[in-house]
Amino acid sequence: MTFDILDYGFIRRALVGCFALSLSAPPLGVFLMLRRMSLAGDALSHGLLPGVAVAFALCGLYVPALALGGLLAGLVVALGAGALARGTGGREDSTLAALYLTALAAGVVIISWRGSAVELTQLLFGSVLGVDDWALVLMAGAASLTLLFLALAWRPMVLECFDPAFARAVGLRGSLWHLGFLALVVVNLVAGLQAVGSLMAVGLMMLPAIAARHWARGIGGVVAVSVGLAMLASVTGLAVSAVMDVPSGPAIVLAAAALWLLSALLGPVDGVVARLRPRRHLSG
Repeated sequence: MTFDILDYGFIRRALVGCFALSLSAPPLGVFLMLRRMSLAGDALSHGLLPGVAVAFALCGLYVPALALGGLLAGLVVALGAGALARGTGGREDSTLAALYLTALAAGVVIISWRGSAVELTQLLFGSVLGVDDWALVLMAGAASLTLLFLALAWRPMVLECFDPAFARAVGLRGSLWHLGFLALVVVNLVAGLQAVGSLMAVGLMMLPAIAARHWARGIGGVVAVSVGLAMLASVTGLAVSAVMDVPSGPAIVLAAAALWLLSALLGPVDGVVARLRPRRHLSG
């Protein structure tokens, strides 16, 4: 049954788009995890909603308008949190939480006022039917931009994650890389809007990244495994979505969650089974 659904063009488009996102979003999730910013991705995904809602109220389900609105709103939340934290002396995470809660409530109100329940569900949780040519171009563009950034910024970002003091000592402009990194997180969340929805987009970014740490120790290995797990979750989730007629976003995220649970249980690196297995001691 899984292979029969590939006869449908909208499934193939959604699958290609999710594969593109799987190449770029999980590596960003790995760096969010290393920076102890895992929940920041969730906050940013909620922060997209007001911009998406305003674009929807003005233009309907027109992908370029939705993408532009979501991008602007996400950047305002991401950059505004840092600016408010510096201006008030507060913590960036608390400011981000306040902004995203406000943004989420405002976005849901606007969409509910303008659209139907079906359209609200599609924007929040995604739909394979919504992955058209514009959405594919957006996903491919986000993946290409992210991979180019990671190719240029890999070493400084890894250095800042593991030894920020040395990075500052050698004159590494960590704030610039950080802002570029957050901007790409927003871009990838916007790109995943059509396939997985604004509330579920962060799931494809974070769950494979969290699961991958149970299969590899080096950062390169974790990134590679996270991409593979995201692709597997995309295939499984889209198949379930098409066969059972459920929103594609939750189906993909649940598939990624199942892979995370299996990884946490059976993974060789800090998995439950591996930790219960007796360790060999050195004998003299």
